[in-house]
Amino acid sequence: MATRSTIMDTNSFRAEHADGLDAATRRLTDKRSKVLGESYRLFYRKPVHLVRGEGQYLWDAAGEKYLDVYNNVASIGHCHPAVIDAVTQQMKMLNTHTRYLHERILDYTDELLATTPEAIDRAMYMCTGSEANDLAIRVARAFSGGTGIIVSQEAYHGTSELTSGASPALGSGQPLAATTRLVPPPDAYRVDAPDLGEWFAGQIQQQIDDMKAHGIKFAGFLADSIFSSDGVLPNPPGFLQKAIEVVHANGGIFIADEVQPGFARTGDAFWGFARHGVVPDVITTGKPMGNGIPVSGLLAKSEVLAAFSDSIPYFNTFGGNPVAMAAAQAVLTVIKEEQLQAHSQKVGAQLLAELQTLMARHDCIGDVRGAGLFIGFELVRDRHSKTPDKTLALDLIEKLREHRVLTSVAGPYGNVLKLRPPLAFQPADIDWLVGALDRSLTELGR
Repeated sequence: MATRSTIMDTNSFRAEHADGLDAATRRLTDKRSKVLGESYRLFYRKPVHLVRGEGQYLWDAAGEKYLDVYNNVASIGHCHPAVIDAVTQQMKMLNTHTRYLHERILDYTDELLATTPEAIDRAMYMCTGSEANDLAIRVARAFSGGTGIIVSQEAYHGTSELTSGASPALGSGQPLAATTRLVPPPDAYRVDAPDLGEWFAGQIQQQIDDMKAHGIKFAGFLADSIFSSDGVLPNPPGFLQKAIEVVHANGGIFIADEVQPGFARTGDAFWGFARHGVVPDVITTGKPMGNGIPVSGLLAKSEVLAAFSDSIPYFNTFGGNPVAMAAAQAVLTVIKEEQLQAHSQKVGAQLLAELQTLMARHDCIGDVRGAGLFIGFELVRDRHSKTPDKTLALDLIEKLREHRVLTSVAGPYGNVLKLRPPLAFQPADIDWLVGALDRSLTELGR
């Protein structure tokens, strides 16, 4: 396996960049360091000072307009009026915790469960994806009687004690739990296997066997079905099926982390896992669920959840509060009324095709792959060896910033641009993005 990288440090401002900042930006970065501590990270060698957003666009303090090609927090678009109105109206009436009766949490649950496979029939709510995945690991352990969790090599699932211990993307400074095992990512570009699904299932079985050899009972496989932190690995659809069969055959459960591929983003289906024709035992979600309002959820098969919920009370003060539920309901309504799943599929296919045309102009583009508005743009030193070019990727995102396009990198080598705009992204935005990539690569001599 590759040396563990980190999503926190690959594209980030560091102290050596400070001398190149204007005075106003330098004052802000210095104050952040002083009052917020050293764990936080900023994007870019010259950080962006954002003050306003609308749809797929952002504006900085100087009034410059940017195209956001990275943000799935505001999944349906920055400052969507439907979410603003829903939150405002509910805030005027009531916001409290879930130990009182309220219709919103029940109405929203009905709407949300209607989007899932029939076997998924229970829901619980939190505020963050980390909390959802933390609870999912606890559910997996209660149901299976084991403790071992398998994740992919560059997975990111959260920042709590449990989830950071199963998030290798946080880097070598963050130790993995002794009960965590890693599998190499199902990378169709780099893995030479006649059947990627069979190969990946074999990787899962190897780690389960390793757990047994070390006296660890297997509990579950936790995965983001588009393997976004591993470099955006969507294809071929269906390759997860054999892996999930192995998981179940060994007494574990499959937890589908849908924080990134869920809520219509892949275009092919409402949920990312649905592209693979599998039914998870537990689904977790977060950021895109509330379009920027902190809300997350855990959806599960009742018989799986019961192993935990029938014996352990759970309470999350603001999980499922009326304001958060109002935001989440608004997001679902907008996805339906604006037909964002079909939009993501159509516009994403157009964008993918245009990005692939750049391969004829720039030999450093090794692969372009994606599903809907979730695309991986991989940079290499040469196409024959497929040697990752992290330096070029980092220089490219800085150049894109100069052309007012915001994105970042992913993958174990830090050489894949993760193109994941708000679903408000339109066909007219394709020229801006593709043109900026073309010009930036040319300016970099590639």
